Amino acid sequence: MKPSLLSAQLALCPSLGGSAMVGLDLAAIDTLTPQPHPIACLLLAAVEAERNDLQNATRQALRERFEVLLLLDSTTHGTAQALERLDELRAELWLALVGWKPAPGREPVEYDGGELLRCDSRRVLYRHRFIAPLQLGRSRASEPAETWHERQLDSLPALTGVTVNLDAIDPADPNLRQPGPDGRIEMTFQGTFNP
Repeated sequence: MKPSLLSAQLALCPSLGGSAMVGLDLAAIDTLTPQPHPIACLLLAAVEAERNDLQNATRQALRERFEVLLLLDSTTHGTAQALERLDELRAELWLALVGWKPAPGREPVEYDGGELLRCDSRRVLYRHRFIAPLQLGRSRASEPAETWHERQLDSLPALTGVTVNLDAIDPADPNLRQPGPDGRIEMTFQGTFNP
């Protein structure tokens, strides 16, 4: 998922003021100086994939995981006040992200929980985890290819007709192979398709 899409959604949180930082790891976040307003840090954590569930095509359920870390200053009003503020901020995150579809055809974002990472006299750091489900492999042939196999299928010429040669098993020629078809074509069918 594009960080710019997530940042735009986080801008809907009034308390964050549209100032989400992207791509910092936990060590870098620990070096940030807490500000009077909460700081949001966006991390694209992982993509989990299930096995392909089709035999002749590709369809895999994926789960993109991302995290929003909130850094609050606890020096001015104390740790208890910063922890109180977390509940309001979580509600803003839910309003901005839970149920949001990052793109047409995508599944809605889900909340996956959170945990307190740091809590001292200087800072409170809390992690909120989210999941954005999606599917690898298209659902309809009219959609753009998403895999090598789909691209190969798209490059094949259109099917314009078929010819079926029928070699019946019975009656079999006793002078040829037994049992099974004798190698002579008894009937031919042809069909053409209009585009």
